[in-house]
Amino acid sequence: MAQSVPSGVRLCELVGTLSLAVDLGLGQPMGHVARSCVVAGRLGDRLNLDQAERSSLFYITLLGWVGCIADSYEAAAWFGDDIDYRAGVYDVDLKPLPFLGYLLHRAGSGEAVPRRLAKRGAVLATGARGVQDALRAHCQVTTNVARRLGLGPSVWQPLQHIFTRWDGKGLPKGFGGTDIAFPVRLWHVCDVAEVHFRRSGVAAAIAVTRERSGTQFDADVVDAFVTHAHDLFDGLTDDTGWDDMIASEPALRPPLAEDELDAALETVADWVDIKSPYFGGHSRGVADLAAAAAHRVGMTEDEQRLVRRAGLVHDLGRTGVPNSIWDKPGPLTSGEAERVRLHSYYTERMLARPEALAEIGQIAGLAHERLDGSGYHRGLAGSSIPFGARILGAAERYHTKLEARPHRQALQPQQAERVLQEDARAGRLDPVAVDAVLTAAGRPRRRRVAGPAGLTARELEVLMLLARGASNRHIARALGIAPKTVGNHVERIYVKAGVTTRSAATLFAMEHGLLTTLTPIE
Repeated sequence: MAQSVPSGVRLCELVGTLSLAVDLGLGQPMGHVARSCVVAGRLGDRLNLDQAERSSLFYITLLGWVGCIADSYEAAAWFGDDIDYRAGVYDVDLKPLPFLGYLLHRAGSGEAVPRRLAKRGAVLATGARGVQDALRAHCQVTTNVARRLGLGPSVWQPLQHIFTRWDGKGLPKGFGGTDIAFPVRLWHVCDVAEVHFRRSGVAAAIAVTRERSGTQFDADVVDAFVTHAHDLFDGLTDDTGWDDMIASEPALRPPLAEDELDAALETVADWVDIKSPYFGGHSRGVADLAAAAAHRVGMTEDEQRLVRRAGLVHDLGRTGVPNSIWDKPGPLTSGEAERVRLHSYYTERMLARPEALAEIGQIAGLAHERLDGSGYHRGLAGSSIPFGARILGAAERYHTKLEARPHRQALQPQQAERVLQEDARAGRLDPVAVDAVLTAAGRPRRRRVAGPAGLTARELEVLMLLARGASNRHIARALGIAPKTVGNHVERIYVKAGVTTRSAATLFAMEHGLLTTLTPIE
């Protein structure tokens, strides 16, 4: 069967690419997670981990921070630049009081004094309950991603221990010591140590691990790290981190089959889109529309598949731009607009290494180019933009116009059609690509009347609004029901979907294709 044909992409390469997106979301240079993985693997070798344990450790270190974007929307609302907020965490021993102090320092960042003081008061009054909910969402999202990538319980179960501490003062409370999976204890040390090593060398990495030994970190792991620290970082540079990481993969898994790669890229698309409620279902919707348009103009099946894959990952670089920009309700400053333009550059860079992914990245990185040279990030024009990228650009433009954004309401299909036709007349978009996209779009899809996990039609309506960031009160107004009724629906949705947070529910909705209806929040 065609589906079993090897794609040329190994799972470690795809997860490694995902880790580059995570790096930017953490406020770290690309390669931080890969280098942490190499250091953890070397330490695991010195502690005589067997191959199965090394394989689990490998993927745990690469995926540990994948859930970091799950709380981007909420983090930006509370603490300003969510990327800068995460970057600062590496300088804080995450004990309850020091961490609370950090949260109070960050609360209301960039806002006027009254708002800043109000948010600090709210953090104190609630005991940072919202942050604790965000950490739980992180774990649920990370577990979901690991499962969907085909990784077993030896990986996804330990990933639920990400915010634990050796002294039991992390989350969940009282869970610590040897109850924490050993690979996670190794990762905790190596993740922090890599940041301090990169900044100030081996001595700084040793100092920070010793300082947190027996509290945040397992003292035995710290002792082993300190003993071998110089060897662990030997020869590891910004240029070699990726290659060393790929070479250290213990399981030597075969390349993903073509259908496995498609499923994995859908997982990546859903993951990217949970960065903001405004993006829910965007990447899948663009990918499917672009593929349908490619079919309309007679592109081959391989070309259609390439265009769809590029659509799934065209916004991978969003992780490098803070939600204080993505979710800004007013006009962007020139500096903010420039950061937005960088996201397509990040996308291309993240996908540049494995040859099979680079082919996808070359199309994905051109999604925002325009025929008249007014697009970004390369500013290409005319024949420099391949036709597959022209199809993707038109599909992205149309689909985005159907989605609400913080600064505008969603357009109706007829209005979005007029926008694309004007772009074609003005020479910004290819008229053939525009015609194919509009033909492929057809009429808006009907809303589903039944859903996965036994969700009722009403629960589907609630979930689709919830996933797009609507509050219970907003949902109640939109559906003409009581807020208490909405709350009951949400509880049942969580139970049926097996989640406890909005971010995880949003990921569930995207996984099952529930957000491709393009129904906006009015």
